[in-house]
Amino acid sequence: MTRSVAPVPRWAIYSTFFFSLVGLAISIYLTNAHFNGTQDLFCSDSGFVNCAKVTTSAQSYFLGIPVAVLGLCGYSVLCVINSPWAWHLKNYWVHVARFVIVIGSMCFVLWLLSAELLIIKNICLYCTGVHVITFILFVIMAIVCPTQLGWGTSRSE
Repeated sequence: MTRSVAPVPRWAIYSTFFFSLVGLAISIYLTNAHFNGTQDLFCSDSGFVNCAKVTTSAQSYFLGIPVAVLGLCGYSVLCVINSPWAWHLKNYWVHVARFVIVIGSMCFVLWLLSAELLIIKNICLYCTGVHVITFILFVIMAIVCPTQLGWGTSRSE
């Protein structure tokens, strides 16, 4: 049995691609700042908003990998999988993977946000930008993916 996918609204296709590109751009910037030093960050380095403190903290690594690099890799994948071409693919599992990746990304964002607020006690505006974009992608996917994938609808045999 081959599973089919329902079409999604054009606004969802183009907005997810746009937000994925913006997330990729911010991730490139943060990765560059990670490897070239915090002097490349155009952000406050004192007070509650302190990009340098956040991006150089112990929590800026996950399993020994810089979080900025994980964001770069994640948004590279999202740019491909959220491209208009990928949205039009007939392979059911590509669309499931898109939804699962965004759910996983949102869980990671919640962990990072809690680390910023509870452990580091500072936030980074660029990181917050990535968090907001991930949340927007999550909301869009939560609206369109279940219908696209045929979840929650009865299938007559």
